[in-house]
Amino acid sequence: MRIGIDTCGCNHARSGVGSYILSFVSNLPQSEDFTFELFGLEADRFTYSSGKEISFSSIPDCKNLKAVQKWHKRKAVKFIQKNKYDVVLFPNPMVVTPVVGNFKSIVQISVPYSAHSDKKSLKKVEKVLKKVDYIIAASDYIKKDLISNGVPEEKITIVHNGIDHTIFYPVLDLDSDILDIKPFAIKRPYFLYCSSLSGARKKHIELIKAFELFKEKNKTEHRLVIAGDDGEYSTIVHNAAYNSKYADNIFITGFFPFESLAKLYAGSDGCIVPAVREGAGLPVLEAMACGVPVLCSSSGALPEMGSDVPLYFDSDNIEEMADAMERIISEEELRKKMIDSGIERASSFNWKTTVTETLNVIKVQ
Repeated sequence: MRIGIDTCGCNHARSGVGSYILSFVSNLPQSEDFTFELFGLEADRFTYSSGKEISFSSIPDCKNLKAVQKWHKRKAVKFIQKNKYDVVLFPNPMVVTPVVGNFKSIVQISVPYSAHSDKKSLKKVEKVLKKVDYIIAASDYIKKDLISNGVPEEKITIVHNGIDHTIFYPVLDLDSDILDIKPFAIKRPYFLYCSSLSGARKKHIELIKAFELFKEKNKTEHRLVIAGDDGEYSTIVHNAAYNSKYADNIFITGFFPFESLAKLYAGSDGCIVPAVREGAGLPVLEAMACGVPVLCSSSGALPEMGSDVPLYFDSDNIEEMADAMERIISEEELRKKMIDSGIERASSFNWKTTVTETLNVIKVQ
């Protein structure tokens, strides 16, 4: 069976879906049943190969996302037929609408409908999702969201994303007050939030306000580090940080290399994930795997991923978020319990299982 994996619309691996493809490809097995090929923009020929000998077929150069979407609409079917794919996996159907033809089409969804505000685009995706052969949902939260939007339940299988435990694991030798991750030198102690500056639902503004309240109540040297690629919401976030009373204690890194994330997690006093309507919750699992306490929103798939390990809060309740920060640095027994139980919880998620379960879905289609 010949499987094509669409890499379009993933911001050259600088997005959650891009990280998904990186990890998925690196764990693809040697198999007599499957052959795999990536396809997308020529600029990404080596972006997702992960050191594996996996072929790549480039589509015509597209200058922007709109051009990529137009190519999928008008020419993708002929391209797929020419490359003789039996199955095509679309990891980002919310950005690049999957096409349907005389091949099996399977979409992987890590972001729920409710996370998007562009109703016109979502209507188009809804129509396509009803035509595709199968849907892989990254959480039960996403599955329920799909069903509530009219997608038949029998077309959906839940396959949780994994964690690369060769990258994300407890680091015990961070004794320095300065975390040196070139090109950054980050002063400790700090709280960390890893997320692109892509929209209001990420709750960067609420986090900055909560951090201000935390600093007013606690005379500590803690900083707030926000790591993530710029997006359409970046100007608003940068302005909020710049105008903050504690601007000197807020550090926005921009895009942060995936291979250095574990050290960034491990150097923090706590990972905060205030985003709402999250569909996969990978930062929660990654931070726990690194032995870091997690404070996160009680909405979306985050409770599904974290179980009873994190401290949960209402992301619109600034006082509640600030109190969670205070607890994580002042209650030593709670902190130790969260670290130990977080490492255990994260150990049950891995990419080999994710890939195996995904290929099992493909087999039966």
